[in-house]
Amino acid sequence: MSCFNSIVFKSLTLVIFFFAAAVSLVVADDVVVLTGENFEKEVGQDRGALVEFYAPWCGHCKKLAPEYEKLGTSFKKAKSVLIGKVDCDEHKTVCSKYGVSGYPTIQWFPKGSLEPKKYEGARTAEALAAFVNLEEGTNVKIATIPSNVVVLTTDNFDEVVLDETKDVLVEFYAPWCGHCKNLAPTYEKVATAFQSEKDVVIANLDADKYKDLAEKYGVSGYPTLKFFPKTNKAGEEYDAGRDLDDFVNFINEKCGTSRDAKGKLTSKAGIVASLGELVKEFVSAADDENKAILDRMEEEAGKLDGSSARYGEIYLKAAKNSIEKGADYAKNELQRLERMLDKFIVERIS
Repeated sequence: MSCFNSIVFKSLTLVIFFFAAAVSLVVADDVVVLTGENFEKEVGQDRGALVEFYAPWCGHCKKLAPEYEKLGTSFKKAKSVLIGKVDCDEHKTVCSKYGVSGYPTIQWFPKGSLEPKKYEGARTAEALAAFVNLEEGTNVKIATIPSNVVVLTTDNFDEVVLDETKDVLVEFYAPWCGHCKNLAPTYEKVATAFQSEKDVVIANLDADKYKDLAEKYGVSGYPTLKFFPKTNKAGEEYDAGRDLDDFVNFINEKCGTSRDAKGKLTSKAGIVASLGELVKEFVSAADDENKAILDRMEEEAGKLDGSSARYGEIYLKAAKNSIEKGADYAKNELQRLERMLDKFIVERIS
């Protein structure tokens, strides 16, 4: 049974990498990331380019980000236009070359030219699109991007929030609240990052419209964030930060998920510590002891829920197959997964 360690850990790693690669294709930005290495290969060629020069710490850049992403999504099928961005903290030489002294700076590079024209208009997706359409002669409209935030009302609040099979984060907001407006794009990204987690819900409630519900849960300022885990439907105060990474870390810790800010699986995905300890026993045990250890694994897996429960099923399946099919099962399964991964990579490259 010495090969069991390989099938649980190596195979899990391959499976996770495979699906993480697939997920990354889904959530990839529609804005082209430009660097010192690729700038002149992408810009000034056979299409016009709108380029945002930004700094990650810049508040105005963060505010522009969701609008600029909408712009990129809307123009992604327009072959004559490139929507790009440059991180000026990381690529200072590029930004200096094009006279960037403040952030964000947005410049238009006509087809075949590296002589930019500075954009001076409003920083909304609609205004940017109108500018690009005028410069390039296109007729692209801003795409409507569906929200992944669940909208709560008096009709569905209990059904969604008090569902004991779901972990639910709720933002109580007011439409006129400036802080709520600033939080909105980040909160949308949180919802998008966890959209594949069936047991996690990111929701909001217009507390100005549904005052009774807000008062019921002690809301007195906006935005107020409350977390309703499966085990406590009275609700808990969300007291972490309000940057995207703060939300993602909070959800991962509280819900047992393993997602990054883009929604990709992290290196921790698929690993269940309690089962890992039993795997060590399984590997070193004699053949006649493995059934008893498998029974303990099944008992431990039965305590899991959410993502951990799904990963637990993989552990159990691997253990059962190792007992039933012998040591060659691990080697053959690992080879099969490696072939799948190789095929996936070749298809993506070609």
